[in-house]
Amino acid sequence: MFLTISTTGSAEHPATDLGFLLHKHPGKVQAFSTSHGVAHVFYPEAAQERCTAALLLEVDPVALVRRGQGKGRGGAPDAALAQYVNDRPYAASSLLAVALSSVFRSALAAKCAARPELPEQVRPVRIEIPALPARGGTELVHRLFDPLGWDLVQAEPVPLDEQFPEWGDSRYVRLVLEGELRLADALRQLYVLLPVLDDAKHYWVAPDEVDKLLRAGDGWLAAHPENGLISARYLARHKRLTRDAMERLELLRLAEADGSEVEELDNAVEETDERPLPLAVQRREAILAALRASGAARVLDLGCGQGQLVQALLKEPAFTDIVGVDVSMRALGMAAKRLRLERMGERQSSRVRLLQGSLAYTDKRLAGYDAAVLSEVIEHLDLPRLPALEYAVFGAARPRTVLVTTPNVEYNVRWETLPAGHVRHGDHRFEWNRAEFRGWAASVAGRHGYEVAFVPVGDDDPEVGPPTQMAVFTQIQTDTDTDTVTDTATATAKEGEAA
Repeated sequence: MFLTISTTGSAEHPATDLGFLLHKHPGKVQAFSTSHGVAHVFYPEAAQERCTAALLLEVDPVALVRRGQGKGRGGAPDAALAQYVNDRPYAASSLLAVALSSVFRSALAAKCAARPELPEQVRPVRIEIPALPARGGTELVHRLFDPLGWDLVQAEPVPLDEQFPEWGDSRYVRLVLEGELRLADALRQLYVLLPVLDDAKHYWVAPDEVDKLLRAGDGWLAAHPENGLISARYLARHKRLTRDAMERLELLRLAEADGSEVEELDNAVEETDERPLPLAVQRREAILAALRASGAARVLDLGCGQGQLVQALLKEPAFTDIVGVDVSMRALGMAAKRLRLERMGERQSSRVRLLQGSLAYTDKRLAGYDAAVLSEVIEHLDLPRLPALEYAVFGAARPRTVLVTTPNVEYNVRWETLPAGHVRHGDHRFEWNRAEFRGWAASVAGRHGYEVAFVPVGDDDPEVGPPTQMAVFTQIQTDTDTDTVTDTATATAKEGEAA
């Protein structure tokens, strides 16, 4: 992806002031790591009369596929070949918009510590983008940019193949914008309108995207005749978020017309905190709900870490015997501090124990419990060690109910800040997609006499599923009639230990 920003100047106001505005030295070639590739900034020309800064974003389409597992905008279309051969590295989109906001953050915020007066100056600006998807054609390009006061809006269709003009034009245009305005205003318009013209975003659109839209649209979006279309496309046609954005834009328009502040008009409803629950909290609530439904009283938290789930279990009297197990003594010490074990009353302390132990080995202390929880644990083990854990939990301890949660790698594409091809935590040995997790869970259940159901945790995205996937194993055979199952499980465990 490629974009150039040019300006002209004079001896009194040299064009090389562009370097101060962008916070990028004209004499250097600089590279910046972004969530989907590497952004390069360089200056093809840097003179007193004319200066041009170029932003080149290198996107790895293979990493995009690996990150998105072929699903969602961050992945690729459904066709197998199209997963790797597509327009993502070349055509301006939300990928370029994110790089723009990351690399030129100070310029978008109209800040320049070295020359504070520069960001407020109106100057000649020329923007050129060689390949820009325009779902709506050149007509839509003009509908979006003409009302913003540009002196020149040129959208030249790119032919499908210059050698075969009869094939017609592609959906891409070469965009040139020229006008006199603040550089910050030009960049903010591009930040919003690039994904609008592409009519797609490569990451999950969360409620905070409304705030991003309004910040970038400050001063121009409320009065734009196409603000409804812009809001809907920018927010990936999410109806509730679009409605919220339009209501807030209308307040901005009314406040500007009335010469008052938005807060003075929007005072009918008391402010409330409607921020979404963190995923860790949603995960604990889903686990507690499943444990309540199982009727469990004696619960194991296997891989308890710092004791967050144990603390939540202690708050519910129905859980009468709670055991937290972890291989790390440091984690257990932090859990004891969190739970205030030393100052806990006798009745409460009789309900909880913290044990050091490895889930790769059988442990007689863990037998006879109603339920066991492995919350975000299995992905921290090397895959060859999973059979040993499987036997230790399902074959030896054999609780009536087992809850297993693990990240859904397909959802990683929805996190804008997660680099392409990376897992969510540096210690994760693997992350499974939904099919892989369900296949593993079904085979475990079949070998050990359990049935398994699957519960989404977090927002269940229609394309890539939930951020966390949970398997609920329920025992369907008693210990007395599972000799065959146990023999199979023992063999499985031995294979895992040998590996």
